[in-house]
Amino acid sequence: MDATNATADDAARTVRRVVDRIEEAAVVDREVLHAMLSATLARGHVLLEDVPGTGKTVTARVIAEAMGLEFTRLQFTPDLLPSDVTGSTIYDEQAGEFEFAPGPVFTNVVLADEINRAPPKTQAALLEAMEERQVSVDGTTYDLPDPFLVVATQNPIEQEGTFRLPEAQRDRFSVKTSLGYPDFEGEMGLLERRANRRSLSPSVEPVASPDAVRLLQTLTEEVTVDEKVRRYIVEIARKTRADQRAEIGVSPRGVQRVFEAARAAALIEGRSYVTPDDIKRLAGPTMAHRIVLTTEATVEGVDGTAIVRHAVNAVDVPAVAPGSDDPEPTTASGTESAAASGDGPDATSGRDATDPHGGATETDRRDESWHGE
Repeated sequence: MDATNATADDAARTVRRVVDRIEEAAVVDREVLHAMLSATLARGHVLLEDVPGTGKTVTARVIAEAMGLEFTRLQFTPDLLPSDVTGSTIYDEQAGEFEFAPGPVFTNVVLADEINRAPPKTQAALLEAMEERQVSVDGTTYDLPDPFLVVATQNPIEQEGTFRLPEAQRDRFSVKTSLGYPDFEGEMGLLERRANRRSLSPSVEPVASPDAVRLLQTLTEEVTVDEKVRRYIVEIARKTRADQRAEIGVSPRGVQRVFEAARAAALIEGRSYVTPDDIKRLAGPTMAHRIVLTTEATVEGVDGTAIVRHAVNAVDVPAVAPGSDDPEPTTASGTESAAASGDGPDATSGRDATDPHGGATETDRRDESWHGE
């Protein structure tokens, strides 16, 4: 892309090339992949929660490779120290002075694998890096590379010997999603890819560069969000706070992350403006993990996605004219609009509208979605 004349169409073409290159090596559901790329372009971070073997590590690495970014995988363990993440000051005998040895966080894409296996102090070592794009060691601050993305993974099934991520750290992830199991054709595709290579893990050649990613992030900042769409985001967030099943709803930081991810999603689609559909599509991945449930809701098996879906269905959807700065103030029922777009209750399938993936049950979703190899 030409930095001086780049447009939303140019950005969309670049992202399509990245997506095509990723799909050469991994089978990833497009919705999940677009959510991860939205977080990347919005300068956010991604939390992948799924069972082992679903391709979390490969997906993160292939995304980095396709975009020409440096990648580091950091295995979180109970004995991992904060300095193992950020780096430490060591004494150089030859120079006769102390110098800083950067840790693995000094890269473009950090895969924090099984982040919930490290103790809270080590988990917290990522907080400043994720929010401020810098680390402080022995009173000195060091800037991290740009772009910088943390992709953290955790296993939702095996909880023995793990340390639950605190709310403050979960709130710093722009997107939380899962890859799920592939369907039959998806697993056949995995075997086909494995048969056509001689290495254990797939890899791809880059189709973009760090400069291109930075340009995409700059273009994301130029995407417009009409006041009615902004109001739509805020109203959904406030609905989650009013839900009696939620002890804490979506935070003001969460509102901003939804705003940013929606702008990135619009750019991926080749638009210079955000639509309510962008918000509905990203509401679950960007909001659900920020909600703290009441004890009663937890016992009853309620999750954050149910509260977000209820909020989306309860808020009127603004009718925004494409590219208009001041559209006519017409609204439609949130429930009716969600149903029309496939986000609400599906009368023909009988699926529950409280599920974040179009109403499918967990079993259905794992059977229907494709994932990275």
